[in-house]
Amino acid sequence: MWESESESAATHKYGGGLLTSTNDGVKTEGFVQRGHSWYVATDIPSDFLVQIGEANFHLHKYPLVSRSGKLSRVIYESHDPDLNKIVMDDIPGGEEAFELAAKFCYGIAVDLTAGNISGLRCAAEYLEMTEDLEEGNLIFKAEAFLSYVVLSSWRDSIVVLKSCEKLSPWAENLQIVRRCSESIAWKACANPKGIRWSYTGRTAKISSPKWNDMKDSSPSRNQQVPPDWWFEDASILRIDHFVRVITAIKVKGMRFELVGASIMHYATKWLPGLISDTATPGDEASNCSLSNSSSSGGGSWKSGLHMVVTRTKDDNTSSLQAKEQRMIIESLVSIIPPQKDSVSCSFLLRLLRMAIMLKVAPALVTELEKRVGMQFEQATLADLLIPSYNKGETMYDVDLVQRLLEHFIVQEQTESSSPSRNSFSDKQHMGMGMGMGCILNAKARVARLVDSYLTEVSRDRNLSLTKFQVLAEALPESARTCDDGLYRAIDSYLKAHPTLSEHERKRLCRVMDCQKLSIDACLHAAQNERLPLRVVVQVLFAEQVKISNALASSSVKDVESESHAMVTNRKTLLEGTPQSFQEGWTAAKKDINTLKFELESVKAKYMELQNDLASLQKQFDKMLKQKHTSAWSSGWKKLSKLGRTTHLVENQDDSPKIPDSLEQNRKTTRRWRNSIS
Repeated sequence: MWESESESAATHKYGGGLLTSTNDGVKTEGFVQRGHSWYVATDIPSDFLVQIGEANFHLHKYPLVSRSGKLSRVIYESHDPDLNKIVMDDIPGGEEAFELAAKFCYGIAVDLTAGNISGLRCAAEYLEMTEDLEEGNLIFKAEAFLSYVVLSSWRDSIVVLKSCEKLSPWAENLQIVRRCSESIAWKACANPKGIRWSYTGRTAKISSPKWNDMKDSSPSRNQQVPPDWWFEDASILRIDHFVRVITAIKVKGMRFELVGASIMHYATKWLPGLISDTATPGDEASNCSLSNSSSSGGGSWKSGLHMVVTRTKDDNTSSLQAKEQRMIIESLVSIIPPQKDSVSCSFLLRLLRMAIMLKVAPALVTELEKRVGMQFEQATLADLLIPSYNKGETMYDVDLVQRLLEHFIVQEQTESSSPSRNSFSDKQHMGMGMGMGCILNAKARVARLVDSYLTEVSRDRNLSLTKFQVLAEALPESARTCDDGLYRAIDSYLKAHPTLSEHERKRLCRVMDCQKLSIDACLHAAQNERLPLRVVVQVLFAEQVKISNALASSSVKDVESESHAMVTNRKTLLEGTPQSFQEGWTAAKKDINTLKFELESVKAKYMELQNDLASLQKQFDKMLKQKHTSAWSSGWKKLSKLGRTTHLVENQDDSPKIPDSLEQNRKTTRRWRNSIS
């Protein structure tokens, strides 16, 4: 709580909050209450009755008309000269404020506090207790107390603004709400050094000084004030007044991260269904302190929205609560800072879920969807599983996720020319000492998230093939470096939809690139009977190409590193998949290990066969060369014999006959030449 030096001085000036009048008309010792009736402790009998609800005030005309212009006009301008009763059910502040105003008219000391000053100021305005009737009238003195005492104090400003909830529109027209909002905003944005602090709310839930022990003393200057010290006090305000305070704080230049954190803190208190008890502890690093605050003060919201809702005990309580929550959501959406990461993506998605459920205005729902699209890479699978509230449709709102993904793609295209973005989660990881090499880019994270979402919603039998295909193909191909997650989603969809035709199964598998499957996924797909035969062949061919490329590698070390990278990638993908599919994947692990062993045996036999084939090829080439040489020699011999025979036949027909002895000698000579050749 803020407490300035001017507060104590103003309190001393105005008598410690005691307000008195100089009226000496009717001597009295005070008011006496009997049941629902009030009487003035004096010997003079009352001649005027003021009725407010069930309360009856038996008063005197003269003290009232001397300071109230309204009562004076009603009494003297009335056509009834014996008027002795007036009903004022519409007076702001009710019977409590009128009691204080009546005491002031009688000159009785009135104890002004932050709890009653706003009602008394509005009642004075209603009764027209101005300076025209008497100097130092109630309006003047109430204004002085507001300006010099209340607005200089953090606690009093909060209390007065809280009390204005029952004084609309009087408090708004008298600028009490505006002045208190600006006072709170100024104190929240001011430098806390050199200011005397005390604490009125609950103990801070983060590491901070012990505020409860410091109500009457100032902390030492080296004690650090937490930046969210004002969250708890501001969160007790009604939503319209909280909006006024946050708007004033934004105008004064407070950091948008703190403004967003205060909005999230307010939402956890007034929207009890926003933060689920089963939320994952590590969903958002930025929500840690807020979640702790809301969990430890879980009953605090009951003094807020629950108090407003349970004022009526009729059957319309639930509808009234829905109306109040709808108004809160619409107001919070309107004041969220436009900067990215001002609030967490998890908070936006939970707010979006409640907005859809409560049927918030469509324009604000669209605005929320665009905000989620700006930070879609920070989302978690649990936050995306938003139920579909349309009967007969899918279990989860797949169309909503499709729209969120479209907003994300548009945002990515808009920022494509800018440097690589470091999202809020990236900054948190970097702050913990993790290198940039360990951080996936936004598209890769979204692709992994969409694959996990498809695996989860694919079990819904009402999910059409078209919706599955459109959502799977919404991201560009470059977003996925590995299609294992997409393969899991396809396999899960085939399990849940066994009646798909061959054409529909082929159409479903077209969203997957077999070249991007890991070895484990290929081994699983090779024995998957749900896949079309053509897809299985493509998977086997892709795996064969990978094996050939690995065998053709000249360095064993490169192969080992590549295998290690594949195993690491597989582990990463398995960690990001839902638990249900991991169990199914583990069930097939024995078969995969067996196939791995057989694959290694096939590789060894393949190498042996290649060596045998090489030796056989050499032998075959040698034999083929010898065969060609012998065939050439025998062919020439046959040709030479055929030529000589033809020549002899021609000579016998044309020339004279040679004696037998000469012919015998010629044959002997030729036979010798032939043997020589």
